[in-house]
Amino acid sequence: MDRRIGVIGIVVESREDASRRINTVLSEYGEMIVGRMGVPYRDRNLSIISLIVDGSTDEIGAMTGKLGSLTGVKVKTALLTKG
Repeated sequence: MDRRIGVIGIVVESREDASRRINTVLSEYGEMIVGRMGVPYRDRNLSIISLIVDGSTDEIGAMTGKLGSLTGVKVKTALLTKG
């Protein structure tokens, strides 16, 4: 299976409600997470999480699908093209 490197941006609109559920999903896919940075944006009551991942498109899609289905969570992904 081809592996891809990518960056995932996660915006959390309600930090208190979603953080446990987000961490559960990220732990489930922890083997493909290369790096993680979380920044609280207190002025807007948001949190922003950026991930660097290395995995198959199926694995990355499964993780982002689970994250995106959580209430108050927005997810965007950018993957390197094959080459």
